[in-house]
Amino acid sequence: MSKAIVVVEDDESIREMLRYYFQSVGYAVRAYESGEAMFDKEKGLAGPALYILDIMLPGMDGLEILRTLRSRPDTQDIPAIMLTARTAEMDRVSGLENGADDYVVKPFGIMELQARVKAVLRRTKRQGDQAIVCGHLEIDPAAREVRKDGQLVDLTFKEFELLRLLATRRGVALTRDEILQSVWDYDYTGETRTVDMHVKALRQKLGEDVVSTVRGVGYKMP
Repeated sequence: MSKAIVVVEDDESIREMLRYYFQSVGYAVRAYESGEAMFDKEKGLAGPALYILDIMLPGMDGLEILRTLRSRPDTQDIPAIMLTARTAEMDRVSGLENGADDYVVKPFGIMELQARVKAVLRRTKRQGDQAIVCGHLEIDPAAREVRKDGQLVDLTFKEFELLRLLATRRGVALTRDEILQSVWDYDYTGETRTVDMHVKALRQKLGEDVVSTVRGVGYKMP
């Protein structure tokens, strides 16, 4: 896995602080003041292990950058942490629904951010798991592939993680908060709309019966 982190932050003091800190703990850091600069300078470079994206940026904002990254095959599975001064719940939900892996609100402690980075990278390193077969579905965690009746189905990073969680605990009803904790590795209390949106996406791609709603609890894979 790449040991590089890409930072997009227009505040020079924060950008340089992140560059200095993550370089001091062993990462190569490529830092940019805007999304436009990032996309221009990253052409031809190997993808990083992680993106740290400010939302409030001149030109392309962080959510637009994230949507672009998630639309490209070479970057769609690279994790991203959103870094912003916004605190409204809908801003956090918007970031998560667009494929963010975590969300850190300014002002933040650098040790907290490092802990979030480690947690996100730890999840992306899980490899070598045996394939999981659930009826017509075959889930291959090592290849990060899902096949339905032998046909490959394209899932986003979080859709895959949600499906894998439900499959490994098949028959168990999980609350939305438990799913948020397991898939996003953080307690986004009250932001359960994110889970509902991802379940809806799985049903659209894999069939309405792939995930069951457990009234008053949450979801399970039957």
